[in-house]
Amino acid sequence: MKRLNCKLTRKALFLAAAIALHSSGVIADQLGFNGRIGVVNAEKVFADSNLAKASQVKLKSEFAAREKELREATQKIKGDAERLDRDAGSMSEVERVRKQRELADADRDLQRKQQKFTEDVQERSREEREKIALKANEALKIVGQRYKLDAIIQEAAYINPKADVTAEVIAELNNLR
Repeated sequence: MKRLNCKLTRKALFLAAAIALHSSGVIADQLGFNGRIGVVNAEKVFADSNLAKASQVKLKSEFAAREKELREATQKIKGDAERLDRDAGSMSEVERVRKQRELADADRDLQRKQQKFTEDVQERSREEREKIALKANEALKIVGQRYKLDAIIQEAAYINPKADVTAEVIAELNNLR
């Protein structure tokens, strides 16, 4: 008896699924959904578009001076530490302890500056990325309308090359200003 019920339940589920799939196709037809979907690789847009490249150059020049300062401070602390190691034997205990404290203070200060630098770079990168995203959304809409797509999605497990509109989006984004 249980087997009969199980077979009937499977048939009922299969029938319900078939009706649902058919109905969704009918509804999609009524709504004008033609099933055309484009796929875009967002990271490629953020890396390869002219706007993204200009943003990277802008950020690099904006932070170049601070980055150079941090590199120089790192080298100075490293040199001071090497001198302390080399000269520690000829120093008095008080002088050696004072130099170690100065070195530790300088190192902590450098670490704070490096952390602040990293946070500032990340914040500015996020701001620039948001600007690119706004323009990229315009480009996505234009490409979607041009190719009569019902949807454009990001990052799919599998992409048929015919559905990949990344190059078109980048080209459109490069044309926007």
